[in-house]
Amino acid sequence: MARTITVTGMSCGGCEDTVESALEDVDGVVEASADNESDAVTVEGDANVDALVEAIENAGYDVSA
Repeated sequence: MARTITVTGMSCGGCEDTVESALEDVDGVVEASADNESDAVTVEGDANVDALVEAIENAGYDVSA
């Protein structure tokens, strides 16, 4: 299942890599693809959304509804 999450604070490819790496460490995530230009990350898998939000926030970025 794919889920798109709005992430604010990403400004470059390094930011995208940081968010993707943080999400790929979450149980149930198959793949994560971040795009700083659209302020979004698409997550493939069946991970718990709260765990995804926590991973993004722990990486230093904000999640908006």
